[in-house]
Amino acid sequence: MIITPQLTGNIARSCHPIGCRQALQKQIDYVKSQGALNAPKRVLILGASSGFGLAARVALTFAGGADTLGVSFERGPSQKGVGSAGWYNNCFFKQAAEKEGRKAINVIGDAFQPTLQTQVVEQIKQAFGQVDMVIYSLATGRRDIAATGESFRSVLKTTGEPVEGYTVNLETAALEWTKIPTATSEETTHTTKVMGGEGWQEWIDALLEADALAPGAQTLAFSYLGPDLSAPVYRFGTIGVAKEHLHATANHLNEQLNTAIGGSAYPVVAKALVTKASVFIPVMSVYLALLMKKMKAKGSHEGCIEQCYRLFASKGAGATAILDEDRQLRLDDWELDDALQAEIAQIYPTITPENFKQLTDFNGYRHDFMALNGFELEGVDYQAEVDMEAMAALKP
Repeated sequence: MIITPQLTGNIARSCHPIGCRQALQKQIDYVKSQGALNAPKRVLILGASSGFGLAARVALTFAGGADTLGVSFERGPSQKGVGSAGWYNNCFFKQAAEKEGRKAINVIGDAFQPTLQTQVVEQIKQAFGQVDMVIYSLATGRRDIAATGESFRSVLKTTGEPVEGYTVNLETAALEWTKIPTATSEETTHTTKVMGGEGWQEWIDALLEADALAPGAQTLAFSYLGPDLSAPVYRFGTIGVAKEHLHATANHLNEQLNTAIGGSAYPVVAKALVTKASVFIPVMSVYLALLMKKMKAKGSHEGCIEQCYRLFASKGAGATAILDEDRQLRLDDWELDDALQAEIAQIYPTITPENFKQLTDFNGYRHDFMALNGFELEGVDYQAEVDMEAMAALKP
């Protein structure tokens, strides 16, 4: 079948398997071109099928020589559709890693469920004995608690006054005026339950109890803070409250791991990037498209793979981490450059539906999103038939 892009708002309804393979190969080629990393060799990645989780897995495997176990909640091809981009990322990653003699185990399922934690622990024991690093990179809108039958859903709202502004609609390639309402206390609690550090804590507890963490093991969780410009939407929004909880959890885990195994835990504050999660944050999309234009002009723009390589190559992740005063690993240092942010703050208020494609890197923003789903990549013939029987035979 010939597969074409299908967008509903900022949701991709299709993906191109061959394009996903090409996007993955580009990441592999990049880290190989940068040189070897001195990094952990046995790594568990929670949320390994896209974004920062996938990029970290690529960097550690193909530049660091790591064996990895990746957890993700993806769907394969069926009568309902071609499957998710993350499914193919898992399949093709496994092929590429095993071709180079590396172990690449994929576990598909809900990372919040104790039954899956048990399954992963068993896999670690059989394949690795223990792991040297755990990366927490889960991005989801829902968390179910099996023991109590509770279900929590996250919301993208502010905790202060309502915020209004433009946001990008990828389907229509236009700006839309949107209003972000104030969350209730219950909605804030729910968002923290889903996107905060509770799930991270549960995983580390389970791994410690099973003696699945090696002496000196380190755990990292990806986060974001952002500039003052986006603070009302992000830092002072429900997602910001959840991230505060994540950072507090990092401090607790650091003490816990240090006492138990001489280990450590840190939040990794990344720069704003196009990911499957970030395109849903209202208003942030305009800032991100503008940021991309300015950082590309300055030669400082990075994608997920560049960020993750730099994390291990020059920020001390996996060894002696280079931290700020709040015990955070900072990859947003180039984004938060004072001169850059002053320039963005001057331009941002002048952006309108008529001029936004000229003032921002909308084309680059859209391209990055399409590439996440295997579209608009060089070297892929999108007019060619995709053998879906062959795709269905792939195993993650």
